[in-house]
Amino acid sequence: MKIVLISMPDVVPVLVHESAVHIPNLGIASIGANIDEMHDVYVIDLVRKRRSIRKYLTKILGEIAPDLIGLSAMAWQYDTCGKIMALIKELFPKVKIVIGGYHATLMYKEIAAAPESRFIDFMVRGEGEMAFQRLTAALEGKDRLEEIPSLSYKQDNGFVHNKRGELVDLARLKLPIRDKRRLTWGYHLMYSKIEALETSRGCTRSCSYCSMNHMYGRSFRTFPIERVLSDLDDIYYNRKTRWVFVVDDNMVLDPKRVIDLCDAIIQRKYKKLVLTGQADCISMARNEEMVRKMAQAGFRTIFLGIESSSRQNLEATRKGNIVEASKQAVANCHKYDMMVIGGLIFGFPEDDETAIINNYRFFLENKIDAAYCQILTPYPKTRLRKELIELGLVTNRNNYRWYDGVRANIKTKHLDSEKLQYLVWYHRQKILGWWDPSPYARKKMRLWTTIWIYAFKPVLKLITNRRLKKYGWKSRYLREMTRLSKMNIYPDLETFK
Repeated sequence: MKIVLISMPDVVPVLVHESAVHIPNLGIASIGANIDEMHDVYVIDLVRKRRSIRKYLTKILGEIAPDLIGLSAMAWQYDTCGKIMALIKELFPKVKIVIGGYHATLMYKEIAAAPESRFIDFMVRGEGEMAFQRLTAALEGKDRLEEIPSLSYKQDNGFVHNKRGELVDLARLKLPIRDKRRLTWGYHLMYSKIEALETSRGCTRSCSYCSMNHMYGRSFRTFPIERVLSDLDDIYYNRKTRWVFVVDDNMVLDPKRVIDLCDAIIQRKYKKLVLTGQADCISMARNEEMVRKMAQAGFRTIFLGIESSSRQNLEATRKGNIVEASKQAVANCHKYDMMVIGGLIFGFPEDDETAIINNYRFFLENKIDAAYCQILTPYPKTRLRKELIELGLVTNRNNYRWYDGVRANIKTKHLDSEKLQYLVWYHRQKILGWWDPSPYARKKMRLWTTIWIYAFKPVLKLITNRRLKKYGWKSRYLREMTRLSKMNIYPDLETFK
């Protein structure tokens, strides 16, 4: 059987630039690797084909003639996913389509009742490796659809939803696909090649805005260290790649294990290895030795979920009072020369303009190197969504394509959606201003920061200041929002509604 696994082309608008960062989708690469070897498996990451999706899929799928196509999408990517499903069924009416990922996991009942369900044959809910493996076996007559946990399948024009299965034993999983079966290439961070690595899954924190518990429950599981090292060897030696993004939602929940892993990486003596990952502030604040080991192992950039400088906001989202932990976590990272990308969230129920200003000032006061700013988003099935709906603060309940972190889909008790969105943008420009690379960034990313400081930044500032003088802040804002709103629009797919 010929199987093609496809991830969506949609990118996060607030993450630097739509063309500056393209990281491979590790989910479909892992699912593909664990399908029985008798099948021909191909992986397509459409983030690398954003400008010619219909043309590319028509050509490549025509050459492969697949029997089964798997699509993975998050909530804000699902609109695009629907259009791609329609395209596939137009081109290949007999091909079977299976969808998975966060949106299918959270919204399988709603999807089964929606118009696009006519394109869908199967849904995989939760982790996909074992369920997808068994689905392929069932299609070959070697398993039974009704016995596959976490699978939804079409029967008599409706869907049967099997019970969710247990979490996957990570020690059993094969290394993800990075060879010639991956049909899309050119993944990069600025000017450097980059690959993705997974060392753990899940998070035991209880943040109300997060939908992760629907995928993994309140669990935290780790891959065996030897397996992680084999994966890293594949990236470093076989793919000749030195930048690695660790995709774990929160890899530092077990500090002792992180230290052991870092020791193992240090012993490997990789040269010029650069690791970047995500971590919670509490673990990074309380475990300085772990931070030191991470830096020694090659971690150069860490994303910290700071979210808010307001204790009230943090407590409201069950994040806990991490204000002091945030400060210490940033200090620990800087002590060992790690850049910090601080995650900031705006739009909590009590937020007004002063709260927005204070959040940005907190960022500056703690000398965080870069900001990843989002507006609070009521993702499907989260506790936060339910709470905000009860408060009457959700202004866009169902058009998930705008659940990208930039658009305000809520209002606060003091600001309507339009005002909230504008003030978050405006005060970022006024308080944070143009990115000023830290001394560490200038040292470690000398080429890029030099180009930015002496070429791009002066030109962009000149152009922007001229427009600002002529049109004002509001016009600049509207231009920027217009640009961002078009970022994940694909004209060649617009005929599919």
